[in-house]
Amino acid sequence: MNPILERFLAEPQVATLTTLRPDGSPHVVAVRFTWDGETGLARVLTIGTTRKARNLIAGPGGRVALCQAVGFRWVTLEGVATVHDETKRVAEGVRRYVARYGTPPPNPPGRVVIEIAVDRITQLNLH
Repeated sequence: MNPILERFLAEPQVATLTTLRPDGSPHVVAVRFTWDGETGLARVLTIGTTRKARNLIAGPGGRVALCQAVGFRWVTLEGVATVHDETKRVAEGVRRYVARYGTPPPNPPGRVVIEIAVDRITQLNLH
């Protein structure tokens, strides 16, 4: 993968995550996320009862878009997202979150990890 892209996705920035509600309308929310360029997996920690998690649970195999924009530089990661509550997967999300953002994420009851198997990356102004 492009080292400039990897560096950009390692910056401690916020992104937007777009999922689809059961009626097909988009739900867009700001999130913190992590990127694993080796496996092509993006992770978002959340609570299982949030709208984003419920959208994905209601529509298994649903596609999402995760967009990090800083000024006129941006990257969008697209792929199929799944919600997991397995301890190991959530712990890996937490480990990567701490590495990226420098502090532990909130630890509310019902925490899950959304894993996005990225199969399309679009970008602009990364040099």
